[in-house]
Amino acid sequence: MDEYRIDGLTVKEHLLAMEAQGNKAFTESLHPGVEHVLGIRLPQLRRLASRIAKGDWENYLFSADAFYMEERMLQGMVLGAIRPDADIEVYLNRVTRFVRIINSWSVCDTFTFGGGEKFLSAHRERLWQYLLHWMHTEDEYTLRFGVVMTLRYFIDEAHLPLLLHEYDSIRHEGYYVRMAVAWALSVCFVKFPEQTMAYLQGEHHLDDFTYRKTLQKILESYRVDAATKQRIREMRLPKATVSRKKKA
Repeated sequence: MDEYRIDGLTVKEHLLAMEAQGNKAFTESLHPGVEHVLGIRLPQLRRLASRIAKGDWENYLFSADAFYMEERMLQGMVLGAIRPDADIEVYLNRVTRFVRIINSWSVCDTFTFGGGEKFLSAHRERLWQYLLHWMHTEDEYTLRFGVVMTLRYFIDEAHLPLLLHEYDSIRHEGYYVRMAVAWALSVCFVKFPEQTMAYLQGEHHLDDFTYRKTLQKILESYRVDAATKQRIREMRLPKATVSRKKKA
């Protein structure tokens, strides 16, 4: 099969041409330890993904390379731009191949499922089980994928108790896993403050780093009122300090 081309150029050639308009140094600073970063701006990548999705995207996905971080990101964007296969398992197999090449938080976080709300509604239970699988893996980025996608698609009243349990059960030292859990819990708090507050003040099993990052992210939210933020600030203090302040 011939290498996929657009306007006579391979995808890699398109990406290398975009590199000059990006910001390589800044992008590298956001991805410490990640190799082969071009620094291409996301709108440019999304436009290229949209063009691929309107053409022979199967040929592209079959032959796509993953040398540059942006090549990995582009594959996820294309999967989010196409109409999913009629058989959801075929589509999820495509997604799984992408998940296994994730090598940075941005490759993970820029992914969305294709098909929009109609696809999500038709396959909600299957997608829930699919994402739970990734939250039970050991690799830092596949686990982050499960957390980030559940926070994006499943923080609702029906799934909240299950999600709090799943997030609380994660035991991983990876920075990008713990940051994802903190982010997810802060979104839970914004959407369901009473239930999430009860969890954070109860017998949770979060490590200190994740717990404090969760509180920090809640404080950074514009959707949390001043009085609630004061309660959150007090939760950041040692319990003995909080008790003395209440007595005073």
